[in-house]
Amino acid sequence: MSIPNCPQCNSEYAYEDRSLFICPECGNEWSTSTESEEVEVETVIKDSNGNVLTEGDAISVIKDLKVKGSSTAIKKGTNVKNIRLIDPSMNNDHDIECKIDGFGVMKLKSEFVKKI
Repeated sequence: MSIPNCPQCNSEYAYEDRSLFICPECGNEWSTSTESEEVEVETVIKDSNGNVLTEGDAISVIKDLKVKGSSTAIKKGTNVKNIRLIDPSMNNDHDIECKIDGFGVMKLKSEFVKKI
């Protein structure tokens, strides 16, 4: 296998170190992998009953939820329309974003809701 030129500065002096190619002239490092490393993994978000949730679904809250910074709580049985699914790893394990009357835009965990 021949070592390719540096993709950044086109230097022919690149060398291989384990799974990386390294350019001594500009310091660029790149992977030897020919496959695309960005594999999009679609997470499936399920409600408390195991039903798969999708964008725009209507849900119902299954227990009273305390709201940080507020003296009131979201009551059990509150219905919410038109939910938006978000990445739980970026949002403290909250995977649903929705607008709740009287509270505004909220982030919820799917374990506390059920699909209507």
